Amino acid sequence: MAESDFSLSQDLLHELFEYRDGSLYWKVTRPHVYIGKEAGCIGDRGYSRIVINNKMYRTHRIIFLMHHGYLPTEIDHIDGDKLNNKIENLRAANRSQNLLNKKISNKNPSGVKGVSWCKERNKWEVQMYVNGTKKFVGRFDDLDVAKAMAISFREKNHGEFANNG
Repeated sequence: MAESDFSLSQDLLHELFEYRDGSLYWKVTRPHVYIGKEAGCIGDRGYSRIVINNKMYRTHRIIFLMHHGYLPTEIDHIDGDKLNNKIENLRAANRSQNLLNKKISNKNPSGVKGVSWCKERNKWEVQMYVNGTKKFVGRFDDLDVAKAMAISFREKNHGEFANNG
């Protein structure tokens, strides 16, 4: 989610917060805010968020802006943990890259990202996205072979955003 509020600046954020190990702590006192208190709360989508000037921001976006001086379209949590906002766990991404790093759906019966069961052919099917386009990799009798092909394809085509988990 890209916030387009340009009233936030790197300088303002450094005036308001101290960054420590993936968390932000207030450097100012305001209503319900005290110097040294950890900033933010967990929102309904599982991200930490903070209110600044009556507007809600996701904590990882504030931390990224504080460290890098700009806000990319999206920010990827490298380890997939929405609450791990350590700067070394955050990287700029576009939508496609961010989706590549998603964890496997709990609805996936194969237990392997990009691998599904094709009832019509009675085989495991491997399909994945590359630059927003779905690519067919192949159909396989053996799940282990399909898994190996999926991992190989993902590592070749998804680069640093390859997530096999």
